[in-house]
Amino acid sequence: MRVTFTVNGRRHEADDVWEGESLLYVLRERMGLPGSKNACEQGECGSCTVRLDGESVCACLVAAGQAEGREVVTVEGLAEYARERDGSAPAGGSGDLAPVQQAFIDAGAVQCGFCTPGLLVAADELIERNPQPSDADIREALSGNLCRCTGYEKIMDAVRLAAARADDSAQEVV
Repeated sequence: MRVTFTVNGRRHEADDVWEGESLLYVLRERMGLPGSKNACEQGECGSCTVRLDGESVCACLVAAGQAEGREVVTVEGLAEYARERDGSAPAGGSGDLAPVQQAFIDAGAVQCGFCTPGLLVAADELIERNPQPSDADIREALSGNLCRCTGYEKIMDAVRLAAARADDSAQEVV
């Protein structure tokens, strides 16, 4: 079957998709977007988290056909998504990054990096939904994302930093 959907703001078609093929496989292997990681293939680790019509989902659990006509945002598209959503400029630093990506760098929340794409996508959704999240809100939003390196404190710091920066930006606009 052919699946047509929008990925990171661009329309894509995937041909010869078989019924059981996951969105994660299509993104990584057919579209060359390796940011979402393939780890557990059971929706337990969160390393494959993407946004599907704005909601965080584990791409390993979504059949590619379910994305027909829908919008997918991967970690590779976070900067563009943030600009379109907020009208924000790139975060600066090393390259064209979304504010949440820069906050993870600035807070030292990246170690091996395997879990980072999923954490970034989940954190971005949280901050969009709740610009001033409590620590409990952050823990809940990231609860489906496992990290084996950090102990989570730097990740919490990064999300707090990204939220504070987003809140500062919003106050400047007002």
